[in-house]
Amino acid sequence: MKKVPRKKAAAESKPSSTSREDALFARVVAIIDAARGHVSRSVNTTNVRAYWLIGREIVEVEQHGERRAGYGERLVEGLAKRLAGRKGFSVPSLRNMRQFYLTYREGSALPESQTGSENPPEKRSALLSASQPSEIRSAVPSELSRGIRTTALTESAGLPAPFPPYLGWAHYLILIRVGNPIARAFYEVEAAKESWSSRELERQIASLLFERLAKSRDKEKVLALARRGQQLEAPADVLKDPFVLEFLGLQARAHWRERDLEQAIIDRIEEFLLELGKGFCFVARQKRVTLEGDHFYVDLVFYNRLLRCFVLVDLKLGKLTHQDLGQMQMYVNFFDRFLRVEHEAKTIGIVLCSEKNDAMAKITLPEDNEQILAARYQMYLPTEEELRAELERERDAAERVLRLSASIKKPGEDEG
Repeated sequence: MKKVPRKKAAAESKPSSTSREDALFARVVAIIDAARGHVSRSVNTTNVRAYWLIGREIVEVEQHGERRAGYGERLVEGLAKRLAGRKGFSVPSLRNMRQFYLTYREGSALPESQTGSENPPEKRSALLSASQPSEIRSAVPSELSRGIRTTALTESAGLPAPFPPYLGWAHYLILIRVGNPIARAFYEVEAAKESWSSRELERQIASLLFERLAKSRDKEKVLALARRGQQLEAPADVLKDPFVLEFLGLQARAHWRERDLEQAIIDRIEEFLLELGKGFCFVARQKRVTLEGDHFYVDLVFYNRLLRCFVLVDLKLGKLTHQDLGQMQMYVNFFDRFLRVEHEAKTIGIVLCSEKNDAMAKITLPEDNEQILAARYQMYLPTEEELRAELERERDAAERVLRLSASIKKPGEDEG
């Protein structure tokens, strides 16, 4: 019997790059076919899981295959050519699936109670469950799969945590572009809880919602944002600074007045409610407050069902003044004394202005104030650099207020 040299035998036992790519193609086709035939309560979940699995197949062939420069890209291009007859598997699409797997190796960031999954992790099956092992195994000829890991579709181990049925592939195409994993987890949680469309999700990311909410929170509260999303538990939780109103389209105008701003908000009330946050309902505009024959008007009145209170919004074009805060205090007092019912929380008043003075606001309002809030608005999407600069300005302003408070002597304090 003729002996085979050891080196040659070893080379024959190791699958070639061609056999790896053939096996990859067979496994990807099996995933696609099984996904399309899979009966699921959520088409979104089925497709998302399928794309995650395809991304994993590509990554693992890359890792176990040749390390030559450009091999991964050629692998994706070759797979796209072989899948040319199937819609949705172009080179860019396959790159996205690969990135999706790399971004979500452990699956969804959502707690299992929010994913719609009713089974514990050990009982999860991929969208393509082990009930179809023969179908999948037959798609991968034994001579091609020698030395290559069996496709995960037939395994219960190593599957991702369930993806929520309310988020589709379009959502995850947006989420994988968010580099900060904490911010990405926050947006996934909020999009699922609030049923954001992919367009709404894209707008919230572009407006740096996470960064605007996180900049006034400590590290633990920022992590809580990622785990649970935005929680409304206190009046200050409704505040974003700045509120971004680029959707009103007023930035294109050379001149506009407060009533133009108010009308633009009414015309785009759905977008404004989304920017305000969760739980808000529109109640009235120009709500009249009459005191001994004198009439005053609150620009916008909302109700927040989560905080169970009225939220009043007064719009100001210029810089915040102490008169603006005093006027809002009057409106809040009126609602609390004459319109609020017993089971409701105290009214919140927000003065929206184009520029504010934090030191003046803190000195004007009582030290224990929780009801009167001031926030800026801007008519364009902010950049991360602008938010960082704003954070520095706020820190400087807070330090100035502390220095001012320390320099003011309270009655009874001795000079010495």
